[in-house]
Amino acid sequence: MSVSEMAHQVADVAGEVHANVPEGMNPAPDVRRVLLVWDAPNLDMGLGAILGGRPTAAYRPRFDALGRWLLARTAELSVGSPTRVEPEATVFTNIAPGTADVVRPWVEALRNVGYAVFAKPKIDEDSDVDADMLAHIEMRRRGAGLAGIMVASADGQAFREPLERIAAAGVPVQVLGFREHASWAVTSDTLEFIDLEDIPGVFREPLPRVSLDSLPDEGAWLQPFRPLSALLTSRPA
Repeated sequence: MSVSEMAHQVADVAGEVHANVPEGMNPAPDVRRVLLVWDAPNLDMGLGAILGGRPTAAYRPRFDALGRWLLARTAELSVGSPTRVEPEATVFTNIAPGTADVVRPWVEALRNVGYAVFAKPKIDEDSDVDADMLAHIEMRRRGAGLAGIMVASADGQAFREPLERIAAAGVPVQVLGFREHASWAVTSDTLEFIDLEDIPGVFREPLPRVSLDSLPDEGAWLQPFRPLSALLTSRPA
């Protein structure tokens, strides 16, 4: 999807989201948000590439630790604010056919910690949640606005331009992710990048990371980001 196509889709989705926000997700007009948006499909792929497969319990992100970090960040951004500042965290994810029973405990655990979850059926390649995340950010930007925003994703095509515009308006913007997969944020002059492994407690064990800048003398295997079989279902470039 091109940037212009996504912009039109975001405008459409934003209107739908604004009209259908649950009562508990609709903040008072005088409350500014410190917003955390987690791109689960993108980060799952990045983590899988680092690990070379599905993560075990030791390598799954701990959302309670991330939530405590968000609360501390909100306290920092609240200092001197004339309006009330509150944190809000949402995980955006796709649900593939037949996986609801497997994913349900994870979704319920997130909600129990205090995260909202936006879940969307994975029907085809156009069923991603990029436009929904951008629409949610746009909706929260209106009204009293954002006191700060953190987007956990390596998807520069979707997020780079919108986040740079928000940063240019004076809102502190942080991109969370893995430095191997988010060079657009690491090298940005306007966006602050934070590696998820640098946030205390998010991972129980150090990730087995291999960088082209620090290869061991004996060499290292770099796993594919996606299986070759994905070529059979993806559209030609």
